Amino acid sequence: MKKFTIFLTVLIAMTITTSAQWTQQTSGTTNVLYSVYFTASDTGYAVGDSGTILMTINGGNTWITQTSGTTSRLFSVFFTDAYTGYAVGGGGTILKTFNAGNTWTSQTSGTTEGLTSVHFSNANTGYAVGSGYGLGTILKTINGGNTWTSQSSGTIFKNLSSVYFTFPDTCYAVGWFGSIIKTNNGGITWTSLTTGIQNDLNCIYFIDANTGYAVGDNGAILKTTNEWNAYTFQTIGISYWLNSVYFIDSNIGYTVGYYYNGGIIYGTIFKTTDAGNTWTEQISGTLNWLNSVYFTDSNTGYAVGSNGTILKTTNGGTDLEENTLEKHINIYPNPASDIVTLNIDNINNVDLTLNIYNVIGTLVKSEMLKQSNRQINIRDLSNGIYMVEIKSKKWTEKQKLIIQK
Repeated sequence: MKKFTIFLTVLIAMTITTSAQWTQQTSGTTNVLYSVYFTASDTGYAVGDSGTILMTINGGNTWITQTSGTTSRLFSVFFTDAYTGYAVGGGGTILKTFNAGNTWTSQTSGTTEGLTSVHFSNANTGYAVGSGYGLGTILKTINGGNTWTSQSSGTIFKNLSSVYFTFPDTCYAVGWFGSIIKTNNGGITWTSLTTGIQNDLNCIYFIDANTGYAVGDNGAILKTTNEWNAYTFQTIGISYWLNSVYFIDSNIGYTVGYYYNGGIIYGTIFKTTDAGNTWTEQISGTLNWLNSVYFTDSNTGYAVGSNGTILKTTNGGTDLEENTLEKHINIYPNPASDIVTLNIDNINNVDLTLNIYNVIGTLVKSEMLKQSNRQINIRDLSNGIYMVEIKSKKWTEKQKLIIQK
C-alpha cells in the first residue's frame, strides 16, 4: 500500500444537497464550445471551434447548426437584443447577425490577432479584446460594428481574455498574469489596476457598477465592491482552472472550468449562495472541461465546453430538497489507494448509507454503515475523483475522495 500523509478534516456548516442536477444535452457537434449566451428563456447560442455556431429555440432540447461563413475558432458571443448579435474569434474574426443568426456577416476588424471576448453597453457601443504579440488587443465600435478602432491597452506580455461594461464609458478587461485594466473615458485611456497576483484571469463579471468578480487559473477568484480599488482574493484549489463566472443576483453565482491533476481531468462547477464568501462544488457529470456558463433565471442555467458539451440545470444545480447540518467528517488518507477510514463526529449510532459516485455521477459502490467509525475497501475502484455520500433518514452529506494508486 502506498503511504499517504494527507489528512482531510472538513467542518461543514452549509447547505447539503442530495444530488447535483446538471444534465447533458445533445449538441450535434464534437467541436470545443467556448461561449454560451441566451436572449430569452428558450432561445440561446453557443460558439466554438471551426466557426461553430449553435442555436436553440426550445431551451436546449435541440440545437441547430447555423452557417457562420468562417472556419475560425469562435471564442465569444454576445447579443444586444433578440435579433442583433456578435461573435469574435481567431484571426481578428468578428461576425454580426441582424436576424437572430439566420445569417452571419463578417465585419472588418482591422486586426489579424485572436479576439477572445466581446461585450456591448448598448446597441452601438462595444469592445472586443484579445491577444497581440504580447500586447493586449482592444477594439472599439460606436456604430454597431460598422467600424472598429484599435485602442492602446497599455499591457505588456498580458494578453486579454475577457471584457465587461458597467457604464457606457466605464469598462474593464482582464488577462494574463493577474492583469485588470479599466477605462472611465470610453477607452481614450486604460489604466492598469494592481492585483498583486500572477494567476491568469479568464473572465470578469459585474453584478452592479461597484461589485465585480474575476476568475482564473489555479482556482483564483477575485471580488471587488469598489470598482477594483480594493479586492479580496481566494482560491478553490491550485488544480482548478476557472474559465467563466456568472451571477444571478448579489448572492448567488456560479463559476465553471476544469480540474486537472496527475492525468485526472473533469469539468467543474462551483456555486456560491453568500456573495462569494464560500463556494461549493457541484457534480458536473462530465469529463470534459467547461468554458462558459449562463443562467436565464434563478434555476435554469447552461454550461458549455470541450467535445461539444452542453449541460443544463433547471433547479440551480442542486436537489430540490436541502437541509442544513453542522458536523465533522474525516476521510483519511485522502488521496488513498486501497483502504479509507471514515469518521463521523457528533452523530448518534444510527443506520447510515454510504454511496460512492464517480466523476460523471455513476454509483460505483454502496454500503450500509452501522457505526460512526468505519473502514471502506476501495481496492476495486480505479484512479480518479469520487464523491462520497453519507445518508441518514434526515440528512445527506458529501465529500470528495481522490483515489491514486
